[in-house]
Amino acid sequence: MGHTDNQKNLWTFSAPPAPATGPVSQNLNTTVAIVGGGFTGLSAALHLAQTGVDCVVLEAIQIGHGGSGRNVGLVNAGMWLPPDDVVAALGQETGNRLLDELGAGPGLVFDLIEKHGIDCEAVRNGTLHLAVGEAGVKDIAGRARQWQQRGAPVEALPASEAARLTGAQGFHGALLDRRAGTVQPLGYARGLAAAAMKAGAKIYTGSPVTSARQQNGTIVLTTAGGTITAEKLIVASNVYSSVVPGMNWSDHSQELAILNYFQFATNPLPANVISRILPEEHGTWDTGLVMTSFRRDKAGRLIFGSIGALDGVSTATHRAFARRSVKALFPFIGDFDLEYWWDGKIGMTTNSLPVFHQPAENIWSITGYNGRGIAPGTVFGRALAHVVQGERTAMALTTSPVTPDPMRGMKTLFYKSGALAKHFIDRRFG
Repeated sequence: MGHTDNQKNLWTFSAPPAPATGPVSQNLNTTVAIVGGGFTGLSAALHLAQTGVDCVVLEAIQIGHGGSGRNVGLVNAGMWLPPDDVVAALGQETGNRLLDELGAGPGLVFDLIEKHGIDCEAVRNGTLHLAVGEAGVKDIAGRARQWQQRGAPVEALPASEAARLTGAQGFHGALLDRRAGTVQPLGYARGLAAAAMKAGAKIYTGSPVTSARQQNGTIVLTTAGGTITAEKLIVASNVYSSVVPGMNWSDHSQELAILNYFQFATNPLPANVISRILPEEHGTWDTGLVMTSFRRDKAGRLIFGSIGALDGVSTATHRAFARRSVKALFPFIGDFDLEYWWDGKIGMTTNSLPVFHQPAENIWSITGYNGRGIAPGTVFGRALAHVVQGERTAMALTTSPVTPDPMRGMKTLFYKSGALAKHFIDRRFG
């Protein structure tokens, strides 16, 4: 994840070292096996180990290799959809419970960071959802009203406040959510892993599952270095899942459209420049059809992101768009280099909400975070830890069957090509 695929991921370079792990090298027996070493799997492992349950995490590459080590680092409350839309999609009981639990999600994340001393540049000053045009102002006003009706500390701000809190030009307002904040996401994932291991969880990296079967009431997972026999299984690999022989329920790609998201990070900027950008260190994203985001890191870098993949065809276009955008937002920025660049995959469901599956006895999975992985992954991981111990009502979501999205390929192509076309043109002639 450092220089893979011609990418240079800032989070890999600036995160504290991961705890020492390695591949499976012998046959193992455990109570709970967890496939996936991201926020969800690591939260599940931590909460299981803290209650004395023996668990093993199997990560194909390294801790936080997938979305957990590639995202913007916004610790947001709720999901992408406005609260009323969540209730409309899931019903009053499930929808309201999900909103309550995910509304408290940032609190759980920052509590775990404090409790376990996780070094991840945590800043809990809120996030800003920035309004683009009058449609954006209407959008954030509706979200503010719906959250305020639920007692959440959110506020719709005018354009003048958006300008003051961002230092940026061109936004027509902002939604400030004081529940939220930012982290160095890979640092948070590595810290969760260290805390889980300290509590007794076993974590193996470089250990992709090559086959699986259920045998005599147990689940047998095969890796190159040995088999893991478990009573129960959590699949927490989300959009980075792959097909495993004998484990056809492991591949979530059939129900997820893939939205690629890239980021570029500048060199550390001079103090007189960075002090004018996000002076209260909020994380931001906007209401634009092709969304963009920007935030700072502890070293004074500006990190700018948007929809798109950094492949051989698209990287130059997205890099040029990032440079134009940064200069347009912050005309005072002066000279800067884009020293780091990376992308990741977001799993998009048909209704923009996560889905919870129990494909077989003693097997559970959750997928489809739709760009909201940090707090929901932590919350759902904790819930899964309770579910596998028999507390079936611990998960806010009800189980549903895997439902393939026949349009997923076309949606994925649309996201990729649409973002590329917009970035080729956007701000080029301003």
